[in-house]
Amino acid sequence: MSPPRLPWPLPALLGWAAAWLCFAGLQQVWPQAAALAAACAVGTAASLLAQGWWRRGLVAIGFPLSAALTGAAAGLPAWAWLLPLVLLLLVYPLNAWRDAPLFPTAHGTLQGMAALAPLPPGAAVLDAGCGLGDGLIALRRAYPEARLHGLEWSWPLRALCALRCPWARVRQGDIWHADWGAYQLVYLFQRPESMDRAFAKARAELAPGGWLVSLEFPVPGHKADAQWQLPGARTAWLYRMPGAPASDAEARRPARRRAGRPRP
Repeated sequence: MSPPRLPWPLPALLGWAAAWLCFAGLQQVWPQAAALAAACAVGTAASLLAQGWWRRGLVAIGFPLSAALTGAAAGLPAWAWLLPLVLLLLVYPLNAWRDAPLFPTAHGTLQGMAALAPLPPGAAVLDAGCGLGDGLIALRRAYPEARLHGLEWSWPLRALCALRCPWARVRQGDIWHADWGAYQLVYLFQRPESMDRAFAKARAELAPGGWLVSLEFPVPGHKADAQWQLPGARTAWLYRMPGAPASDAEARRPARRRAGRPRP
C-alpha cells in the first residue's frame, strides 16, 4: 500500500518550517539568492505531500510570500523573486494544470486486474502521466512480466519517478503528443472532460486488442469492456480496442470485479 497522506494543514506547516530552516542555515554560508532558491525548492518539494492543487500551491508559495512580507530577504535583487515562480512552473507546468492533478494509485489496488485485461509476457505498458511513480508500482504488481514505461511532462517529477522506479523506462514528454502505438495497455488518470480525447487517441493508435485503462472516469457514451473496483469506491474502467483475435473472445466479455476478491 502507498504511504498514508498527512492530514491538512500538517504538510503546510512542515513544508514552511523546512523551507525556513533551510534558508536560515544556508544564508550563513551561501549568497542570499542561492539560499532563497534552495529554500523555495524545499517548499516546492514539500508541496507534493499535500492533496489538491490549491493546497499544493499554498505549501509551495508559503515560504517566499512570508519572506517577502517579513523583509527577511530584503537585500535580494528584484530578479531573485522570479525563482519561486520558475520552480513552480518546473514542477507544475502550465499544460499539466489542464490535465489531472497528481493523484497516487495505491500500490496493491490493481492486483488481479490482469484477469480482466490479460497481456502476453513482455507486453509494453504505459503509465501516461506517471507523476511520482505510484501507478507504475501498482502496474508492476499487476503485470510482473510486462515492460513498463512512464511518461511525465514535469521533468522534476519525471526524475523522482525514475529514481523510485528504476525498473521502468520513464521519459519526459506530453502524453497527448506521444505515440501510444507501441503499447499493449495505456493506464491514465485524467479529467472527465479529456476522456473523449484519450479514447479517440487510443482508438487511433493502439493496436487491435490493446487496452485503455482509466482511473476514476469512464469514457462518455462508450460501454467499458470491464471495470475494476478499487478500495475507496474508486473504479478503473477498461476499454479494449476493436479487432482483437477471436481466441481472445472470452477476455473481451464485459465483466465487473472487486479488488481483492479472487475469481471463483
